[in-house]
Amino acid sequence: MQGSDVNAHDDDRRHATRIFEAATWGYAVKVTCRCRRTCTFEAHGLWWRFKRKGWSDDFRDAVRCLYCRSCTERTGRKVRPTLMETTNEPPHIRLPLPDEREWKRAVSRNRG
Repeated sequence: MQGSDVNAHDDDRRHATRIFEAATWGYAVKVTCRCRRTCTFEAHGLWWRFKRKGWSDDFRDAVRCLYCRSCTERTGRKVRPTLMETTNEPPHIRLPLPDEREWKRAVSRNRG
């Protein structure tokens, strides 16, 4: 099978590298642990949480701020996810959203 056939359904989708991009483009954020458990976040609320805490919303950095509860309970230490990606799946977790003024300010800052 050719490489272009493997992800043919993804060709039209933008590939976000930050939580803010996912929120702007209307995607949810799916986090996958090494145990294969997944969790889907509503991107606006997740971005707002990271913004308030001063954390980087780049997917590569953001995985270091999350952990799998099931693995943590089993091992006694925080187990970080292995993958963070965008998805069109409905979110399982909805965090508090920024107010409209704060969101518009962020969109304005990130244009261009």
